[in-house]
Amino acid sequence: MPAPEPNSPSHAPDPALRDRFAAALDTLRNADAGAGGARPDPYPYADDLLARWAEPQRRYHTTAHLLAVLDHIDTLAEYAEDPDLVRLAAWFHDAVYRPDRSENEERSARLAERALSEAGLSDDRTREVARLVRLTTTHAAAPGDRNGAVLCDADLAILASGPEAYEAYQAAVREEYGFVPDADFRAGRAAVLEQLLALPGLFRTPYAVREWEARARHNLTAELTGLRTEGAEGAEG
Repeated sequence: MPAPEPNSPSHAPDPALRDRFAAALDTLRNADAGAGGARPDPYPYADDLLARWAEPQRRYHTTAHLLAVLDHIDTLAEYAEDPDLVRLAAWFHDAVYRPDRSENEERSARLAERALSEAGLSDDRTREVARLVRLTTTHAAAPGDRNGAVLCDADLAILASGPEAYEAYQAAVREEYGFVPDADFRAGRAAVLEQLLALPGLFRTPYAVREWEARARHNLTAELTGLRTEGAEGAEG
């Protein structure tokens, strides 16, 4: 079962979080053939990303979510073709986030392309990270896309949380969309839940299918039922 994700923007990140970014980047840079010479310090890039993840408009998409996704990737690492590429994609996947905009994933992918190229990652690896970031727009990893499956499963793992953590997740998402009227939010959120429940499977890696699928579907179904009930009550009122 996934660990709860604290939702407060002020949630203090793991003191070693910066080291996790540096370790993933350095492992990949060292693996590139012919790597050598001076390379940019990874820590300023980590600090820039952490500042983005701590922006005040965030309530769910915070450093707590980043930390949870990284931990889930560690759990699923055996299924990835290159876990460190997936870890870098996690760092960038919501690095640009404005709840009132629809191009967050694309802008996050472009940030990854600029930053990782500057940081000395190879072109092929940088393109793969950017592809993975863009994949989180739909979470529709193709069959055989091992990196994509791990990132998408890790990002959606919150759906399989226990009751208290899932309730906190719902509240945080609603806070992020506080500018949307209740009726419009219920309709939009219900449409998202219906699309998810219509999928043949929410998760793709064997571990996630076994451990998370049933609980996630239960949570989504319960949330959808609640939204429909609130909508009916609002219409009667």
